[in-house]
Amino acid sequence: MESSTTPPTSELRKTPLNALHRRLSAKMVNFGGWDMPVEYPSSGGLIAEHKAVRGGVGVFDVSHMGDIRIRGGGKPGGALAAVQHISMNDASKLAIGQAHYSAMLYPQGTFVDDVIVHRLGEDDYLLVINAGTREKDIDWVRENTKGFDCVVEELSDAYTQLAIQGPRAIDVVQKVTDANPSGIKNYWFTHGTVCGLKNTLIARTGYTGEDGFEIYVPSDVATSERVWNQVMEAGREFGIIPCGLGCRNTLRLEAKMALYGHEISDTINVWEAGLDRHCKMEKGDFVGRAALERAKAAGLKRTLIGMEMIERGIARDEYCVCNEAGETIGVVTSGSPSPTLGKNIALAYVPPALSAVGTILYVEIRGQKCKAQVIPTPFYKRVKKAAAPSVS
Repeated sequence: MESSTTPPTSELRKTPLNALHRRLSAKMVNFGGWDMPVEYPSSGGLIAEHKAVRGGVGVFDVSHMGDIRIRGGGKPGGALAAVQHISMNDASKLAIGQAHYSAMLYPQGTFVDDVIVHRLGEDDYLLVINAGTREKDIDWVRENTKGFDCVVEELSDAYTQLAIQGPRAIDVVQKVTDANPSGIKNYWFTHGTVCGLKNTLIARTGYTGEDGFEIYVPSDVATSERVWNQVMEAGREFGIIPCGLGCRNTLRLEAKMALYGHEISDTINVWEAGLDRHCKMEKGDFVGRAALERAKAAGLKRTLIGMEMIERGIARDEYCVCNEAGETIGVVTSGSPSPTLGKNIALAYVPPALSAVGTILYVEIRGQKCKAQVIPTPFYKRVKKAAAPSVS
C-alpha cells in the first residue's frame, strides 16, 4: 500500500529525516509529491538494499504516509460505525491492539485508497493511508463520516514513522525497546518505550514481504534523527543499512502487494484487483458495496496476473500486453527485474480467459513483442519460522 501519484515538482514536501538522507548522499526523487530517498549509493544501491531486507535487516523512512484517527464522540460504537461505513473489511472483528488490511471505496466499488486499520481502544481507530493521496483521503473520510458520532483527527504530521524490515528486524527492535517484539503477532501492535520515548506505537506489519516492525515517534527533527541513529547503531551487528523507495518497490512487487495508482486505483474494483479476502460483503452495508454486488453478478472483464519474461526484456509499468496476433489485450501495472529470483517479473491486467498459469502472452517493448508466461503469485513468499495468524 503506497502511492506513486505525483503532483508537480514545485511543492515537494519533506519528512523530518530529509536532511539526514541528504547527508547520507541518498539519491532523492519526487515520490507522490514528497522529496524521498530512492536508494543510498553508499550502501550499495537498490539491489544491495533489497537483499539486505530479504536476508538481514534494513530501515526505511516512511514518514510520508498519512495517519487518520477516528474515535468515538460520546455514544458507544460511533467510531466503529464510521469505520465500517468507509472501509470494506470488518473492523468489528478487530481486538484492541490488532490491525488489518482494508480499503476505502468509491460508490462505484473502485479504490479511494488502501489502508491499514488499527484498533487503538474501545472505540478508537487509526487508519494509515498513502502519502500521494493524503489530502484526498482525509477530505473523503471527513465527508463520509458526517452523521456518525465520531471525531476525525489528522495525525499525519505528528509522527516520524520508521519501518524496520527483514528477518533480523526483531533483533534490532528488541535492542531499542522495553517491549517484547516477539510477543507481537503479525498485524498486531503494542505500546512501549523506544529509544527512551515512552508510549511509542510499535506495529508488526510491513510492505516488503518480510517480517518487520513500524515505530511511530514524535516528528521533530532532533528526535527523529536521534531515533534513526540509535536504530542504525542497534542494527550494526546485524548488517543493517538504510533503504530507499526503489527496493521498497521491488520487495513489494515480489510479494504481490498492491501499489495505489498501479494495481489499484479509482478505475479498478476489488474483484479485478484480487483483494476479495479483505472485502467482507457479509458485514452489512458500506460505501461501494452495492456496486461490488453488481460487478460480481456481471462477471470479471479483467483480472490481475503475474508474469515472468521468457524472452529478454523488462516489462515496465504501462507497457501493453498482447496476444500472439499482436492485439493489445491488457496492460502492465508494475514490472521490474527481481533481485531475489533473478528474473524479470511483472503484474498486469488481462482478460480472465488469458489468466491461467502457463498462458503465453507478449509484452510490447520498444515496438517488439517479447514473450512472457503467466506464473503463480506471489512471486516470493518468505518461509516463516512459526505459523503466524492469518490477516482477515
